[in-house]
Amino acid sequence: MTLDDCAAVAEVRVRGWRFAYAGLMPRAYLDAMSADRDAERRRELFGRSEEYVAERAGRVIGWGCHGPCRDTDVPPGEGELYALYVDPAQLSTGVGRALLETCLAGSLAAGRPVMRLWVVEGNARARRFYERAGFVADGAREPYEVGGASVPELRYRRGPAAT
Repeated sequence: MTLDDCAAVAEVRVRGWRFAYAGLMPRAYLDAMSADRDAERRRELFGRSEEYVAERAGRVIGWGCHGPCRDTDVPPGEGELYALYVDPAQLSTGVGRALLETCLAGSLAAGRPVMRLWVVEGNARARRFYERAGFVADGAREPYEVGGASVPELRYRRGPAAT
């Protein structure tokens, strides 16, 4: 990903949220999301994590990013998948899997063979996707506040067993 990709990534991210979280998060919150505001946020955060885009015919159709795990209750040196979004029109085409594999390889190359991620509990499609990719829920559950609603998230883990 380059800085020039931020606007396209924001479009994918906003469309992804509206699709994935319909019925799970307040509609007013999803409707109020702005790709322009999100692009500014992507620019502010650029360079703080490893970020990748998937393109088809020169158009950004997916985005993933990862880095060190931010959770304090896991062993040091683990990675975290911070985000993975695919344009809803591109779901089930292999784009998400390719982005996930790229993030996993990048985390491993950075010396982080274990990767964690958080997923909205009610997002059955995403949970199936991650479970098929070898992630397992690790028992952690936290509320996530969105637009005045509490949306529970579950943490998943993939990698070698702890020693």
